[in-house]
Amino acid sequence: MRHPTPALLLLGLPLFAAEPAKLTDGFQSAELPELVITATRSESDPKKIPAQVRTLDSTQMLERQIRTLPEALREIPGVNVQKTSNGQGSPFIRGFTGFRNLALIDGIRFNNSIFREGPNQYWNTIDALAIDHMELVPGQGSVLYGSDGIGGTLNMLTKSSGFQNEQEGFFFHGLSSWRGSTAEESNVLRQEVQFGQGQRWGLHLGASLKYFGDVHAAGIGDQPSTGYDEWAYDARLDIALNDHWTLTGVHQQVRQNDVWRTHATVRGISWQGTTIGTDLKRAYDQERTLSYLRLVGEDLEGIIDSASLTISLQSMDEIEHRIRRVADNRQNYSQTEVKTLGLDLQLQSQTALGKLTYGIDYYRDWVNSGSQRYRLNGTFNRNEIQGPVGDDAGYDLFGAYLLDEIDLNDRVHVFLGGRYTYAAAEVGRYDNSTTPQRYDSLRDNWQNFSATGRLMIDLDDKDRFRLFLGVSQGFRSPNLSDLSRLDIARTGELELPSPGLKPEEFINYEVGLKADTEHFTGSLSYFYTNINEMIVRRATGAFVGPNRVVEKKNGGDGFIHGIELVGDYRITPNWTIFGHVTWTEGQVDQFVGNTNQMRAEPATRVVPLMWRGGIRWQTVDNRWWAELVALGQSDMDRLNTNDRRDTDRIPSNGNPGFTWLTARGGWQVTQNFGVTLALENLLDDEIRYAGSGSNEAGFGAVLGMTVRW
Repeated sequence: MRHPTPALLLLGLPLFAAEPAKLTDGFQSAELPELVITATRSESDPKKIPAQVRTLDSTQMLERQIRTLPEALREIPGVNVQKTSNGQGSPFIRGFTGFRNLALIDGIRFNNSIFREGPNQYWNTIDALAIDHMELVPGQGSVLYGSDGIGGTLNMLTKSSGFQNEQEGFFFHGLSSWRGSTAEESNVLRQEVQFGQGQRWGLHLGASLKYFGDVHAAGIGDQPSTGYDEWAYDARLDIALNDHWTLTGVHQQVRQNDVWRTHATVRGISWQGTTIGTDLKRAYDQERTLSYLRLVGEDLEGIIDSASLTISLQSMDEIEHRIRRVADNRQNYSQTEVKTLGLDLQLQSQTALGKLTYGIDYYRDWVNSGSQRYRLNGTFNRNEIQGPVGDDAGYDLFGAYLLDEIDLNDRVHVFLGGRYTYAAAEVGRYDNSTTPQRYDSLRDNWQNFSATGRLMIDLDDKDRFRLFLGVSQGFRSPNLSDLSRLDIARTGELELPSPGLKPEEFINYEVGLKADTEHFTGSLSYFYTNINEMIVRRATGAFVGPNRVVEKKNGGDGFIHGIELVGDYRITPNWTIFGHVTWTEGQVDQFVGNTNQMRAEPATRVVPLMWRGGIRWQTVDNRWWAELVALGQSDMDRLNTNDRRDTDRIPSNGNPGFTWLTARGGWQVTQNFGVTLALENLLDDEIRYAGSGSNEAGFGAVLGMTVRW
């Protein structure tokens, strides 16, 4: 078993799997660790966690030859990966997407205040090849990590040197890998090295180079301008200061070039009756960085058993080049820069009242956003008041939390917690056409207290069957995108700034069963998420050119509920069958036309039925393996009014269901060299994930090679 690195403990990091991988994902149990962190922010026995926890590690990602971070999630129960374009992906988790799902990198908030409504591209700016483990906790609420974690919280643990698993003395390891795909004519290269002195210090260095060509889709052929380039690198230094304290320093950077939002341009291809955009070009250059220092102490003497202090600095730079149709005679360059300072202090104490995990966290965004207009001949026209969001803006998010884990006896485990949150926004100037000077400023703040209570009951004395249930409050404070966005929303919509908004509030109810026997592992759960004062768009009745003007208002009450069934059965040491089925449905109040009247409509882009099933064979030593996997969705035909207007992405009758069938396998040729081969979309089916702007690749081969030393 791999031992956890002290620098990673207590930080909400996905060190260990919630369920044995030999069953949930068809891998031998020795390949996955045995504990989880994210669901409780502390090292916990997964058998005692009263929640669903979905895990994915680097071995599984390597075998599946995943292309991007969002696509890595597509085989996880209850997740639908919407892709506005091939270079932009946003998962729907239990019916929510965009800023209603929370992403963490090594326990640090990745979400910032410019994340926008609906699907966005930001999760795709995380290099999946730098990730060692991912852990998804659906419906967790806001107690542990604050605003945004409504549909789910995804925590990504990046790769390290593993110096504490090494013997004393100098060590040096490396990895070189290549992935090639025929359906998109792509090449992906990854290089890693780890070296240091065992038990004392270690350094990890990694770099990725990616080239993605245009995607060849079944039925429509090559999709123009769906390819793009990307480079990334990551570095991590761990130093054991003494037997109790570890210092960690990390820096990572990702750059993507010329990522088109193709469906909004004349290069889009009509599919199942979708319309084609009118822009001549709409493309993004994106760059992000994360740097942090973390000090962790363990087995401390006194009332505090362990402590962690993290200081982080992130940056995000987004440049959009948009050339409107020729009749408008102009092109725009807009740029948004975000810098985020983060502070996180977490403590743990074992007391007579249970194991307490408590602390404070604070994040501060500085945002600059501008736009320049040029004539098509290249001559300068004018500077706009703002870019996609308000200019000279700031956002503060402070939280204090406490979670108490109580073992009432050997079979009953209780989790109680609460968080206080203070959020504040300030915008130096935003475009407000209702005032004579056409610009205005704003300041606003919000407070919230969220609580959670969960219970786990062991139903037998052999820890095979368990019942869990829980109630968790969640909230999302209005961010800068809600308050000050001036940008295209759905097809034919222009969103204006909307000051004066209130926080959204949610309550998630969940009940389920877990089973873990010699041959079978599975779970069955039902969830119900109550929605109150969701921020939704309302038409104002005005038009700017061909675009309907919309603003945001509170008022979207409703619910989303669903059932998740996951089960894997190990027939023999060599053969495993696995699968899951999820059903999700919901409705949310929407504004009728440009009035304040509301009516209940289906929740946007929710796919009712999703499934995955397959069979896996592998040798006892795991040198050879092969599996056949089917992944599918039902029709997404319960459309609301806004879905029907999004004609560039959603056909008039909704997205048709599909079945994605793939055969893949691998051979560890030597101890240091391995190959994988996948034949994807064997049925050459026409596939478009619900709400996406382009189709998935048709039949193609994906070849991977890995060299370790």
